[in-house]
Amino acid sequence: MSEIALRCAGICKAFEDGIARVEVLNGVDLVVQRGRSVGLLGASGSGKSTLMHILGGLERPDQGHVELAGQSMTDSAEKDLALLRNQHLGFVYQFHHLLSEFSALENVAMPMRIGGASAKVAQDRASELLTRVGLAERARNRPRELSGGERQRVAIARALINEPVCVLADEPTGNLDRANADAVTALMLELVAERGSGLLLATHDEAVAKQLDGVVRLEAGRLG
Repeated sequence: MSEIALRCAGICKAFEDGIARVEVLNGVDLVVQRGRSVGLLGASGSGKSTLMHILGGLERPDQGHVELAGQSMTDSAEKDLALLRNQHLGFVYQFHHLLSEFSALENVAMPMRIGGASAKVAQDRASELLTRVGLAERARNRPRELSGGERQRVAIARALINEPVCVLADEPTGNLDRANADAVTALMLELVAERGSGLLLATHDEAVAKQLDGVVRLEAGRLG
């Protein structure tokens, strides 16, 4: 198994802003190793989210190449890309994006169900993960009945249910107070380390970044 979870090379992305063309990313190279955590820092508007979307296969770069678990994301057809994301990527966002009509258990099980697992297999696995993140007694609660920190723990469990090669976390502690932010970060690091996943965590929080194995900074469209 490759030690590289996620790799990108020469990523460029620009957007049209009226009559102007704005370059957001200009030749970004990045490697995320399995079992390692990398912080992606940058000012607001620096392009962190755009890069995360490209690495997650949610946007296509204008130039450059992305590989996940040794497979090309850039050259994949949309159907193959969706399968690759489901099997090998986990996502955690600033806003938890839990489905309000479903329980915590059902939300966590969702990626496995989308991947074709039976309801029992998916829910058994989801129950294990909810226990692991300290929410066994909240499994039947819906998101509106959970605190902000609890919702993010559910989101982390959901991101890990398919044993992803890499987890992309985009400002996952942005809506949390200091104590919850530190707790959620520590939990995420512990869980991805247990599973040998790579972690790329975009943040503007230096205190969060200090807990990671390494840090890169996005400035003027490039990583430094």
